[in-house]
Amino acid sequence: MTPLVTMVSSPRAQLFSCFLRLGSQQAGLLQLHTGAGLAARTHYEVLVLGGGSGGVTMASRMKRRVGAENVAIVEPSERHYYQPIWTLVGAGAKQLSSSGRPTASVIPSGVEWIRARVAELNPDKNCIRTDNGKEISYKYLIIALGLQLDYDKIKGLPEGFAHPKIGSNYSVSTVEKTWKALQDFKEGNAIFTFPNTPIKCAGAPQKIMYLSEAYFRKTGKRSKANIIFNTSLGAIFGVKKYADALLEIIQERNLTVNYKQNLIEVRADKQEAVFENLDKPGETQVISYEMLHVTPPMSSPDVLKTSPVADAAGWVDVNKETLQHKKYPNVFGIGDCTNLPTSKTAAAVAAQSGILDRTISLIMKNETPVKKYDGYTSCPLVTSYNRVILAEFDYDAQPLETFPFDQSRERLSMYLMKADMMPFLYWNLMLRGYWGGPGFLRKLFHLGMS
Repeated sequence: MTPLVTMVSSPRAQLFSCFLRLGSQQAGLLQLHTGAGLAARTHYEVLVLGGGSGGVTMASRMKRRVGAENVAIVEPSERHYYQPIWTLVGAGAKQLSSSGRPTASVIPSGVEWIRARVAELNPDKNCIRTDNGKEISYKYLIIALGLQLDYDKIKGLPEGFAHPKIGSNYSVSTVEKTWKALQDFKEGNAIFTFPNTPIKCAGAPQKIMYLSEAYFRKTGKRSKANIIFNTSLGAIFGVKKYADALLEIIQERNLTVNYKQNLIEVRADKQEAVFENLDKPGETQVISYEMLHVTPPMSSPDVLKTSPVADAAGWVDVNKETLQHKKYPNVFGIGDCTNLPTSKTAAAVAAQSGILDRTISLIMKNETPVKKYDGYTSCPLVTSYNRVILAEFDYDAQPLETFPFDQSRERLSMYLMKADMMPFLYWNLMLRGYWGGPGFLRKLFHLGMS
């Protein structure tokens, strides 16, 4: 048999070999460009953990700072969701399909998409490890891993969702079950829960209650429905101005609110929910239901809880004004995974993204960050199928309203903004790094009013 080295020694064979090498190089370049997660690169100037709202938004902004080829996102999910619209999906006002798009379509062009989960963070060595064993190093790290839903912390869940009459607007697999439970309701207790943990969009657990009440009225079932909101909190809302408005609605619509009640078990086969009285530990109450909407306990992702970047409670420990990590100066956090003392909403992420963009740009120049995040967040409180109270506030739980009118009143205009304008802003501006919240609009609308 002729040795391979002899076979390629002729000019024709050498030319053929050259074409083979060139072809393989081109294939490698194509593979790298498509962001298939198989590229050989193991170092990036900016590495973003998480492909949710915060991660994609910051990748878009960092692409403009350092170039797409120097940015990568680590994200395992093939689909990206605009989750704020799930409140309306659970109430039958929007289709679930309208809330999601392929992740590939929202990753900024040219930015590397590493399709894997983060398995370990090692900020002391400026690297992370993925679940497929790959080690990736970075110059700057942005942590945007969101939070995790802990349905399993409630006895009887998540397996209880296999039964009818129970749903949850917080999961893509259970949000349509909320709408089914609403449609199938005949008479009895309709129960809505709020867990004893931080959660994303703290207004959502009661939004679906108001929408359900409106649906019962519309379908002639209201007189047969006993609507109960069992919350682990001690107040209906954290900002007094909006809490007062909500309490008026609760009284007008004859809704029952029980404070300091935490859901600890669901007996789906018997249609029973078990609540613990947080003021009297060990004391429980069993309530039967015809419909149950569960807001699950939530926590930071497990990979963060045990990492050096976490505080004692497991959240990414950042400076609340700059979003820079308190210990690691080249590490930053954004959104739900951080310990920022404000509500965890998409509106908060938008406002944080503008601040963080400026923070990182200055740190890259060895300068001190000057722009400070004031804790701005927004919660459009949907109170019926055509009305919203637009709550906007800061770190001090003080209203920080954009429009020059009283936003504690229910308005059709604010509903249309929630249902149609905000999704448009999200997909077309925020994820592309061009929306940092309505701060500039607030200044414009309030010119001469201060």
